[in-house]
Amino acid sequence: MKFHPQKTAFDVDGVVADTMSLFLKIAARDFGINSISYSDITEYYLEDCLDIDPDVVEVVINRIIENNSGIELLPIEGAVDALCRIGSRTPLLFVTARPRLDPIKRWISKTLSGVPSRIDVIATGSFEAKVDVLKAYGVTSFVEDRLETCFHLNENNITPILFSHPWNRKPHPFQSVRNWAEIEELLLVE
Repeated sequence: MKFHPQKTAFDVDGVVADTMSLFLKIAARDFGINSISYSDITEYYLEDCLDIDPDVVEVVINRIIENNSGIELLPIEGAVDALCRIGSRTPLLFVTARPRLDPIKRWISKTLSGVPSRIDVIATGSFEAKVDVLKAYGVTSFVEDRLETCFHLNENNITPILFSHPWNRKPHPFQSVRNWAEIEELLLVE
């Protein structure tokens, strides 16, 4: 199945931003938690799969959201180059469930400074609110890493493309990708 780049939008965390790797680095540096690995993150809600105090999880996530951890948030491998190529053909739309726009918008602007087209970043504050934004922009497909959000998108006639990670490996009917090369292959070239 192929998707139109002009009608495809992207989640940020777990799709463009390597947020879970940053979580592990902050947990190790600030709390001495060195016993967990990326593959241990088998649920989107970290408290459900990691033996870490929920208060610590909240502190680390807040540092990521505020972009004030002192450790650089890195993009997922291949994301920048792929988005520069996609962005050479069409404006880019990023829709995140983050509650605050400014920190992630600054990060995207810096990270994707080489993209020649317009970049819009919308923070909805909830996963469910993504649908209204996507529909308002005329989006028909969305790259997402949270499996529950994919089901919600699908119920609302937006085709999800699941970016595969250890936390979304449950059975599902959706197109999935493992990397940005696979995302580019799914997008129609004009």
